[in-house]
Amino acid sequence: MENQITIYIAGDSTAAIKLPEKRPETGWGEAFQAYFKENVKIENRAINGRSTKSFIKEGHLAAIEKTIQPGDYLVIQFGHNDQKIEDPVRGTHPYGDYQDNLGKFILVAQQKNAYPLLLTSVTRRKFEDEKIDSISVGDYPQAMIQFAEKYQVPVLDIHKITTEFMAKAGDEESKKYYLHLPPGQSENYPEGITDNTHFNEDGAKKVAQIIIEAIQQSHLPLKNLLK
Repeated sequence: MENQITIYIAGDSTAAIKLPEKRPETGWGEAFQAYFKENVKIENRAINGRSTKSFIKEGHLAAIEKTIQPGDYLVIQFGHNDQKIEDPVRGTHPYGDYQDNLGKFILVAQQKNAYPLLLTSVTRRKFEDEKIDSISVGDYPQAMIQFAEKYQVPVLDIHKITTEFMAKAGDEESKKYYLHLPPGQSENYPEGITDNTHFNEDGAKKVAQIIIEAIQQSHLPLKNLLK
């Protein structure tokens, strides 16, 4: 297609394409394509369970580097698995190797004349006494913002916006966006599931919409690709 532009998503399970046996779990990246013009292709490279460290070490950033073209976009969202400090394969320190790793993603985009865009991690659903935990992904969102400001890289604070959205929805209402299923409702989860990190289809669509609205309200050239 003429003037084809590809938007690469590098991230974790909150954004990733799900296998049939995981449904109704859905990643926000799966709902992204509908918002963009016909000449825009979403290349969702997000992978379950990955951190900045493991995504790079397994060669997934190198794979993006091979195909990303000038004028393409690289959207980067990590933090949930970087938070697992006790795991030497994935854990990173927010103001240390996490920021160093973000720099590697940015460098790939810049060396290929593509546009990088950082997204702070979507919130976890963690309520206590009817109040949502505003730091459910630790210091990683703030570390990303600090990195973005230092190196003048575009960043959208999706953690803040999704936290505010879920807080407004409240403890009970917010469950309808996450993977909460009673026993017997889903063949994939016969015993039911209570997952406050991953989204169902409605949640993924809502988070995608939140990200798109943040893009629309920004000064980013990416908003010119929206329908």
